[in-house]
Amino acid sequence: MQKYNLYAFVFLLILNSLAYCQTIPRPQVEFNPRYYIVHRAEEKITVDGALNEKSWRAAEWTEDFIDIEGDIRPAPRFRTRAKMLWDDEYFYVAAELQEPDIWATLTNRDDIIFYDNDFEIFIDPDGDTHRYLEFEMNAFNTVWDLLLIKPYRDTEKAALHGYDIKGLKSGVRIYGTINKPGDIDSCWTVEVAFPWSAFEEITDINLPPQDGDKWRINFSRVEWRTTVKDNRYAKIINPETGKPYPEDNWVWTPQGVVNMHYPEMWGFVQFTTNTAYNKNIDFKYDDVEEVKWFLRQLYYAQREYYERNKRYTDDLTLLDLPETNKYETTVEATANLYEAEVKINERSSVRITQDGLIKIINRDL
Repeated sequence: MQKYNLYAFVFLLILNSLAYCQTIPRPQVEFNPRYYIVHRAEEKITVDGALNEKSWRAAEWTEDFIDIEGDIRPAPRFRTRAKMLWDDEYFYVAAELQEPDIWATLTNRDDIIFYDNDFEIFIDPDGDTHRYLEFEMNAFNTVWDLLLIKPYRDTEKAALHGYDIKGLKSGVRIYGTINKPGDIDSCWTVEVAFPWSAFEEITDINLPPQDGDKWRINFSRVEWRTTVKDNRYAKIINPETGKPYPEDNWVWTPQGVVNMHYPEMWGFVQFTTNTAYNKNIDFKYDDVEEVKWFLRQLYYAQREYYERNKRYTDDLTLLDLPETNKYETTVEATANLYEAEVKINERSSVRITQDGLIKIINRDL
């Protein structure tokens, strides 16, 4: 019986491995993430959704959100934009969502908030595309926070839904009415404070960040098409399917695919110790990000190769890669595992593995 159980366990492991070696869509936009300078707040921030502190008024807005797939899709119907601050205790995010018909239905923490119109925040502090936070909220200020061990493309059990951010603060301000059809609303604003302690279990980088540190972040707005039925807002039903039309997904920086769980496509935020009144802070792009992007394309190509051949390869000429010879790349592969590495100097290299984890490896000489 024990022997049978062992065989069954091994068989399940193999099945799980194969299930997450399938081809995944490549982003259909150029790798050119947006960026933002996060200034330090100079006064205490009250998290109520009002955004009336001097630091908030001085902080710049991001670019207006666009469709998740980029310019190949129509521009959003309503404007969305965000801004950020930080201090010794919290990382702050605020957003403004223009909306003529503000509504919400969900009231329990950790409800699946994107069934309502919502605002979503995705945070990967160290940029390794694993162990990142997802946060969603609706116009009722009902929140859903979860920890992603890996993107869904890389594991069956990606999300820890029981995860709650201790010390989280959030607020909403409604400019108009909520759940009252017949009038025209203006917008709703959101404000969220993430305590630095929320990131201690998922990264070993500086907390709070030091001047010049960069994180990977993106924002998403889910917007459903609605009508009024029995004096209530209701999602418009597609008569061909009998289900609501798919939601719109509007984001800060485009994903190039209808999937927020491509952390490699998120934007960059750079922290500065200057207050928001100092606008002369330049974003410093790190060339290592180009190396990471090359390795990410190798990751996509390995998934495609595995789908055809049921194994990985250490031969780069067999992979659909741009500029294969641009970087000195070494690959070690078995049937179900691989490790690819690009040397960036005598001490450091960038490494990616079959589950998409990407890391900078530092070695002592």
